Amino acid sequence: MRNVARTSLVDAAIAELRREIGAGVWPVGTKIPSESRLAESLGMSRLSVREAVRVLAHAGLLHTRQGDGTYVTATDESKVALRRRLDTAGAMDIIDVRRGLDLVAARLAAGRRTEEDLTALRASLARRDAAGRAGDLDGFADADVDFHLRVADAAHNALLGDLYRSMSDALRDSVRDQEEAALVPDASHVELLRAIEEGDPAKAVAVSVAILDQQEREL
Repeated sequence: MRNVARTSLVDAAIAELRREIGAGVWPVGTKIPSESRLAESLGMSRLSVREAVRVLAHAGLLHTRQGDGTYVTATDESKVALRRRLDTAGAMDIIDVRRGLDLVAARLAAGRRTEEDLTALRASLARRDAAGRAGDLDGFADADVDFHLRVADAAHNALLGDLYRSMSDALRDSVRDQEEAALVPDASHVELLRAIEEGDPAKAVAVSVAILDQQEREL
């Protein structure tokens, strides 16, 4: 009976902590209250709180730093699971998935983009070009991913944007993996921007296909 009661308390603590994290009470990167303060707030033992924190740390929402405290690392367990899967995915698998996301994003962006979207796209592309000229691979990778995220944002489909953001780390790594090949000047991203500016969905899709084909050849 004690085990059942304890499990129930742990589940209740997990649910409450998960709710607080999801609601943004403790934003990502911030330290949650101490174990003793949580136990007092929840009206349960420190042992139950400790077990709840351990479970949420295993799920990827929390990270405990020895001698420092416990910090929020994510707000959504499903995104954590997807990120872990992407971390082990092959480069070709990622490109195959991008063929679905990028083409939809480009087509929708060409028909739905706003002037604000275009301004953001131009800024990302300018940073990408500047990093390429400077030979800054990390800066180039960051700007390249940001450009494609901006294309997804210009599609004005919240789910598409979330899916793309969940892949952002994997996309950044795939650009870095190309090393110097990634920095070779090309006009493909300028052409994609132009197609979106012109409101030409067919051209935007064709350019996106060409970009992914080139990345596949470089792999």
